Amino acid sequence: MGRCLRNHSITYKTPKVPYERERFDAELKLVGQFGLKNKKEIQRVHYMLGHMRTIAKVMLMKDAKDPKRLLEGAALLRRLHNLGILPRDQNKLEFVLALKEENLLERRLQTLVYRKGFAKSIHHARVLIRGKMIKVGKQVVDVPSFLVRVESEPLIQLADNTPLTNPEINGRRKRKNNHAGKEDN
Repeated sequence: MGRCLRNHSITYKTPKVPYERERFDAELKLVGQFGLKNKKEIQRVHYMLGHMRTIAKVMLMKDAKDPKRLLEGAALLRRLHNLGILPRDQNKLEFVLALKEENLLERRLQTLVYRKGFAKSIHHARVLIRGKMIKVGKQVVDVPSFLVRVESEPLIQLADNTPLTNPEINGRRKRKNNHAGKEDN
């Protein structure tokens, strides 16, 4: 058995000050509002946002006519516009610096499933997604933190082979109850 030689990239970073009351309260509010599993998801969003801000800062320090700034700055803005994190009318790098965690969290599949009315609550949306009952386009997605593109947003729907869409398919509890009822006879 050899060693695993895969490179794992960093996806989140813990805060420098571990116990800070204001941050705790703000994180707890975000966890409740967006139905997050744990605070690591907030740290992941914060890390992504910091990475985007860093790229924007580096591009803003370069000359306005610099080809690298024009190319990479436009690519960053295009990516943020496609994800719906930044509105189309905000087409400058300065707007990237003003982004908040809520902007990214609003584009998660879990939030959009709840906002579209497929779920009764934000937590129910997470259960539906993890249960493979939601698809984006033709692809079943079971990751609640999936960032949905603007053009994919209208394609969010319930999957075909679920008890929610097909009444002939029994859910887990109904199958278990039917199985228990057959043994009694």
